[in-house]
Amino acid sequence: MTDVLEELRWRGLIAQHTDIDALSEALNSGPITFYCGFDPTGPSLHHGHLVAVKVMRHLQMAGHKPLVLVGGATGLVGDPRAKGERTLNERETVAQWVESLRAQLESLLDFDGDNAARTVNNFDWTEEMSAIDFLRDLGKHFRMGTMLSKDIVARRLNSDEGISYTEFSYQILQANDYLELYRRYGCTLEIGGNDQWGNLVGGMDLIHKVEGASVHVLTNPLITKSDGTKFGKTEGGAVWLNPQMLSPYKFYQFWLNTSDDDVVTMLKVFTFRSREEIEELTTAVQERAFAREAQKALAEDVTTWVHGAEATERVKQASAVLFGQANPAILDEQTLADAVAELPCADVALGTALTDALVDLGLEKGKGAARRTISSGGVYINNEKVADEERVIDESDVLAGGVVLVRKGRKNLNVLRVQS
Repeated sequence: MTDVLEELRWRGLIAQHTDIDALSEALNSGPITFYCGFDPTGPSLHHGHLVAVKVMRHLQMAGHKPLVLVGGATGLVGDPRAKGERTLNERETVAQWVESLRAQLESLLDFDGDNAARTVNNFDWTEEMSAIDFLRDLGKHFRMGTMLSKDIVARRLNSDEGISYTEFSYQILQANDYLELYRRYGCTLEIGGNDQWGNLVGGMDLIHKVEGASVHVLTNPLITKSDGTKFGKTEGGAVWLNPQMLSPYKFYQFWLNTSDDDVVTMLKVFTFRSREEIEELTTAVQERAFAREAQKALAEDVTTWVHGAEATERVKQASAVLFGQANPAILDEQTLADAVAELPCADVALGTALTDALVDLGLEKGKGAARRTISSGGVYINNEKVADEERVIDESDVLAGGVVLVRKGRKNLNVLRVQS
């Protein structure tokens, strides 16, 4: 057993906890079973969920046994949030999201070996509970004063919208999850985001009241940038793990664009690189930031963890193509489409003069200027320099998906879409 708590602390992955000495003793005395819950509030996890999964993976690598709870029941109810009441989704929709999240989570942890992860669904035990069971067996252990004092509940009660009994009762359902997993699997540690602290403690207290046992709670912090703002979101929205919702290329670019001020923190939080490796990358940031070695390591590691090595290699090739360092013909249609999706573009037909294409793309104001740029060696088609002023777009230029890359100088990359 390694001192996993010290590792988590060094990486900045611990926010709040119950008796840390007792937890440390339990973790170092032998394998324990722990869990983290994920509610299906959408069809995909996002990068923020990776923080809790990262804590789970560290605990698993230290020899402990993870339970991955997908909230088929709690997802039907909705965890209270600051912005107001959640919209209740259809049962069929939530069931589909449960399966989507299950598949994503099962790709992020190890489900083989002596301490293999196990996936559970709280719908399995919650659907069997009657209203009388809920009130007699669970509700009697909760005090209204404690429930009302929880920060998110108090804020909602003081808002114009208030809070429904449905969302108010969520904390009881989550507490019961911990009790059920304690009974079924001997689970003695629940982990989760710091915003879930009150719910996690509620489960710990319920186990103590019902079973007379002492268990543990540990939360990870909200990851922020050096300026204190939340770390996340692309220009198009959330950093989804589902490749249909955010392409691996855009996912890779999100991490690659991490600032020098934040990249070392993100390496600690989101990668499994050793202290020595991260120290070397810290030096690289300080001494040769222009090379962006740390950002490349971060982007490669997280993309490989989420999408696999093959997808990562494709997006690295796409990046090389866009920087004029590789032949775009090596890219498959989807990767190329993802890579050029946000570049300026124009529609052309085969046989269009390159001078006209340059004008259509807005790279030149007229044919004369276009000819001068071509003759001076400033124009490239698919990363190959063009010298012929009479050059036309022909079939040999067309890449997968009907696109042609046209570059003026080093940085002005545009796309021609050939119309059939």
